[in-house]
Amino acid sequence: MKKFSRVLLRVALLLAGVVFAASLLVAALLMLSLWLLRSAWARLNGRPVGRWTFKVDRQAVWDRFHRSPGPHPTGQRNDADVIDVQAKEKLH
Repeated sequence: MKKFSRVLLRVALLLAGVVFAASLLVAALLMLSLWLLRSAWARLNGRPVGRWTFKVDRQAVWDRFHRSPGPHPTGQRNDADVIDVQAKEKLH
């Protein structure tokens, strides 16, 4: 029984690996076919075939995550927005 469960586990892992590899292959072939269709369409229309890239504005990403929280994106505070409060003891 122990040997049978080991063989069954190995077969299951092998099948999982084959399914994973096949899914990667299908995804790569899909991306290749989309790129080839895009390239063929550009050539048919007489346009140059450009790179398939994504433009990222690194400065905008940096500013988004490193700005001060609150309604003032520049990091400047207005003293008129500050409210003075009295702390109360916490009741149990």
